[in-house]
Amino acid sequence: MLWYVIVLIGLSWLTQSFFGFLQIKHFNRKYAEMRQLGRVAIGKKTGLFQAGTVVMFAIDRRNNILQAAKMQGVTVLSRVKTLKGFEGKNLLHLNEKDFHSVNKLTRLAIEDALHSYHIISKGGELKVKKSWIDLLLSRKNK
Repeated sequence: MLWYVIVLIGLSWLTQSFFGFLQIKHFNRKYAEMRQLGRVAIGKKTGLFQAGTVVMFAIDRRNNILQAAKMQGVTVLSRVKTLKGFEGKNLLHLNEKDFHSVNKLTRLAIEDALHSYHIISKGGELKVKKSWIDLLLSRKNK
């Protein structure tokens, strides 16, 4: 009986890994398409028990949004979809009216994209945010 549980766990892990690979492949393909249009600003808001969100904005030299996309979900089955209502707007001049049609996680991901864009445009370097696993492991090592 224990072997069945171990095999089931192993198969579940392999299935999740496969779908995760497909998800990353899809995201990279969409990013490459947007990159052909111009620079791409990316923001993310991760959720532990809620949907994580990644937004991408393809922008021109004047920071006008050419295309907007988002990927939101809690599973490896989520895909990149068009984020409507942002095309033609200036990335640096987004305001409260522009956020009325998006949920809170998408808004936070857009704010992260703006924050990252400001850091990169000034020649700075983005800091890698620690995951909850890294934080947990760092507490155990103290």
